[in-house]
Amino acid sequence: MPSLICDQILQDHITANLEDFSVKSIAAQENGRAAVAVTIVNVSDDPGVYGSNVEENKANSSLILTRRASKLSNHAGQWAFPGGRIDKGETPEDTALRELKEEVGLLLGKDRIIGRLDDFATRSGFVITPVVLWGGTNIQFSRNPAEVASIHRIPIREFLRKDAPILEQIPESENPVLRMPVGYSWIAAPTAAIIYQFREVGILGKQTRVAHYEQPYFAWR
Repeated sequence: MPSLICDQILQDHITANLEDFSVKSIAAQENGRAAVAVTIVNVSDDPGVYGSNVEENKANSSLILTRRASKLSNHAGQWAFPGGRIDKGETPEDTALRELKEEVGLLLGKDRIIGRLDDFATRSGFVITPVVLWGGTNIQFSRNPAEVASIHRIPIREFLRKDAPILEQIPESENPVLRMPVGYSWIAAPTAAIIYQFREVGILGKQTRVAHYEQPYFAWR
């Protein structure tokens, strides 16, 4: 595994792993198709955060996640990647870049697209296509309060914890619910499944599939 410093070495490593991965697509469900932006940035440009070794810690890589606004009709308050429904005439990459700009104010060009992960069918009737983007350093956000309650840079190192993923069997499914621990809490599938596959494929270079993992009851609506 490479250093997790947000630099060209890490970008090349993730890009190569994604190029070696054969992406699996899923047919659209009743609510259509959506895309999310799995965006790699440094932990912080603000000195004085994330521990005593400030320079190293703030240069480490992270993923951009949001907490969805409480008044949204779908999955209000939940952890999510920036993303949304694919509009007519758009590719998943177009949608991911557009939603990243609309939700968190981050404008990236198509040259920042470094790959895809597997489609994931949600219990709420969407098929999500995760698009992996390289955001890099010197990132500025502008939150859209209509869609986003808060923006978070969660260090990729957090997703490499030995207690991840958390798997739980439920009576309604033959497959376990997947969660990814974060701090003393957790993120649920489908977002957690995408994080886990990014970890396995992008960082660790494995051929790990996640489409079969179940989602917790609150995500079934």
